[in-house]
Amino acid sequence: MIDWIWSTAFYGSALLTLAGAIGLIRPLRRLHRNSRRRALVMTFAGVTGVILISVITPSPQSFAGSSSLDKFMPAFHFREHHSIEVSASPVRVYDAIRTVAADEIALFNLFTGIRRLGRPGPESILNAPAQQPILDVAIRTGFILLEDRAPAEVVLGAVVVAPPGLRRDRPRQFTASDFTALAQPGFAKATMNFRVEDLGNGRSRVDTETRVFATDDAALARFTPYWRVVLPGSSILRMTWLRAIRTRAERPVS
Repeated sequence: MIDWIWSTAFYGSALLTLAGAIGLIRPLRRLHRNSRRRALVMTFAGVTGVILISVITPSPQSFAGSSSLDKFMPAFHFREHHSIEVSASPVRVYDAIRTVAADEIALFNLFTGIRRLGRPGPESILNAPAQQPILDVAIRTGFILLEDRAPAEVVLGAVVVAPPGLRRDRPRQFTASDFTALAQPGFAKATMNFRVEDLGNGRSRVDTETRVFATDDAALARFTPYWRVVLPGSSILRMTWLRAIRTRAERPVS
């Protein structure tokens, strides 16, 4: 919730900046009362808000849940969580989690295309091939499979910020233990899971959670503006991802 408040304030400040900038060119009667001075004040307030929200970083927090994320990332600076109920057994739901493809997830290709600014680029979770399991694409292009407890939970990890000049790509021998132990300055690492809970009577609940932890203030300062910007789009994608999992899990067996 706190991250959403900050992100909403960030976009509100950005819109205020835009509205003020329009008024500097042509003041509007209702918005600026035909006053460029008022438009200038709006622009200044908006820019100030964007800057402050970008540089104010959160303190580490913890969340005692029942997922394996507590083992791999007990403390974090950012957290995102979504859930959905599915009319299918945990086995079918877990199979759907592991096999759902990017082209089954509404808006996935649109949003990831925006994230990479329309550039083609190499295969990655931001440029996933159609009809290939999206988690498999993630694991072979930079994410680490931290834990696979079928049919209960799958956990992935990735380095999302690294010191300047150092590649973030996953080393070939980088293990789950290496990921957990990574604490050198200049890094931010993220964990993501899908957890399945048996609700009985052929129904299941799927939770997906993302946590991000920065190892020092410099990495936290680099990642914070990015999180403020991407959180709304990320949340939309997570919800459509869960719906795609539900659709696949509830599909009649042929």
